[in-house]
Amino acid sequence: MLISADVPEILSSPTMPNEPLRRLRHVEWEQFQRDGFLVLRQLMPAEFREQMLAVTLDGVQHEIAPVEYEADLRYPGAPALLTTEGGRTIRRLKQAHSRHHVFTQWLCDRELTDRLVDLLGPRIVMPLAHHNCIMTKQPKFSSDTGWHQDIRYWAYLQPDLVSVWISLVPERIENGCLRVIPGSHRMNFDRSQFDEQLFFRTDLPENSKLIATSVPVELDPGDVLFFHAKTLHAASRNHSMQTKYSVVFTFRGAENLPVAGSRSAELPELLLPA
Repeated sequence: MLISADVPEILSSPTMPNEPLRRLRHVEWEQFQRDGFLVLRQLMPAEFREQMLAVTLDGVQHEIAPVEYEADLRYPGAPALLTTEGGRTIRRLKQAHSRHHVFTQWLCDRELTDRLVDLLGPRIVMPLAHHNCIMTKQPKFSSDTGWHQDIRYWAYLQPDLVSVWISLVPERIENGCLRVIPGSHRMNFDRSQFDEQLFFRTDLPENSKLIATSVPVELDPGDVLFFHAKTLHAASRNHSMQTKYSVVFTFRGAENLPVAGSRSAELPELLLPA
């Protein structure tokens, strides 16, 4: 259900109000604060994941709009044009939330919402302007994504947003799983450390030293990665023969409003059930 950011409504919850909270354990909360990311294994129920994967495969096969092609961004490894070989390789299916009700079911599930409360506060909002997509990384024509922070093109009162990355298939180094730099969300960087597209420069010695501390985040189907919007992350192209599919949403605390007139304020938002 699309709602106005000014007059939010609460999505209906599939769980009963008196059910026990699914809170983060203290060690998990501490890990997120320290490292800027946290993996919760097998958090997504299999029936949700299987339905999401079916929707994804149908969307890719039939190129169900809105989509973004690898050729649109022209990252390293991507086809140069839509009309060249591999040019219609899909990078992501946009507006995931509106593609099937299973996504709304998951967004209302307390396995997710209770943990977001621990990270962002009692009232959670999901912007539709950022992420809200299904990432696909296909063999042969996928691309490399350079080191960056998700907050680079976003505009909020505070940079404290959390992205949630759900693996629909195995994610390994060979098929381009995410790499993250632990603790980078707590660091301050100079603008000169980023290029004109706000990718973290790999040609600077101080950046290279930090990148050397990065770790891969390998996931199994149903695993969920939470990471801070300032956590530096990157991913290589897919070097395997199997396509990788991941669902990605972003969340903010209700008090952390988008800046008026910015891209972040262009679309409605969802207020998740408490």
